Amino acid sequence: MRYPVFTFSLLGMLFLPLPALTQNPGATKSAKFSWVSPLPEKQRAQLIDGLEHRTFLSPSMDQEVGYYVYLPAAYAIEKDRAFPVVLHLHGGRPGNESKSVKLASFVDTAVEAGEIQPTIYVFPNGGPMSWYNYPNLENGQGEDVLVKELIPHLKKTLRTREFAIEGFSQGGRGTTRIMFRYPELFVSAAPGGSGYSNEKKVRENDGAESEKVVFHQGDNTWDLAATYAKRADKDRLPIFLWVGTKGFNFENNREFSAYLDTLEIPHEMMQVEGIDHSAVRIYEKQGLELMRFHQEHFAKRTE
Repeated sequence: MRYPVFTFSLLGMLFLPLPALTQNPGATKSAKFSWVSPLPEKQRAQLIDGLEHRTFLSPSMDQEVGYYVYLPAAYAIEKDRAFPVVLHLHGGRPGNESKSVKLASFVDTAVEAGEIQPTIYVFPNGGPMSWYNYPNLENGQGEDVLVKELIPHLKKTLRTREFAIEGFSQGGRGTTRIMFRYPELFVSAAPGGSGYSNEKKVRENDGAESEKVVFHQGDNTWDLAATYAKRADKDRLPIFLWVGTKGFNFENNREFSAYLDTLEIPHEMMQVEGIDHSAVRIYEKQGLELMRFHQEHFAKRTE
């Protein structure tokens, strides 16, 4: 059995400051961002077996983009076998592929215990505005880099089967927008702890989340849900909301769930009692339930 030895805390990294946006595309003042952001050397030695940092060359930006990938032990042994994939989108801004990698230890424990089938988990970099295509920043197309570049790269370089998507906080917002835009890419989607109140600000203020942060009109979870609800196949993608009852996004997740009900978009919701705004603590308490949600929609093991 492989034992997780990942001991440092990543919780504080969920609340990094926003880039200071100016009229000069790409300019940042208050936050450092890089499309390649591996863990510091001292912390790399603490990673569990099977979790490694990789990069790929972005065709649109002509620069390397980093991501972490967890490969179950079976991947190296069963050379002719393909594996399902879960993309986990980190929280916070700006993007950093190191933010959520501690979650891989929970996945590894579940795989090694036989509680879920061997599954690849990928932890991408969300870009300077974390999963948004941001018009005011050069190389700020976080959504496009994930959907149009990283996913095809993973299909070419790994033995993959179905893809699922999940994320927490800012990553939950990104998961929601992406699942409604590209439902055909995934067999399941699980946005967690999402800031749907901020998404509502974007909706109600012509794309503006704040005075300095302005997105394209319609680029928000509420409008995208309304558009998705018009699809004849709106019940094909299994959706699973997850949030801690003590988290500051708890009530707006309940509100968004009720909104999906009015749109008749099928979904489930896991409310984790007593847990605050923390993907790690939710995974500690009920992460297996979230993992099994994806497993229900993956094909059974193929030899």
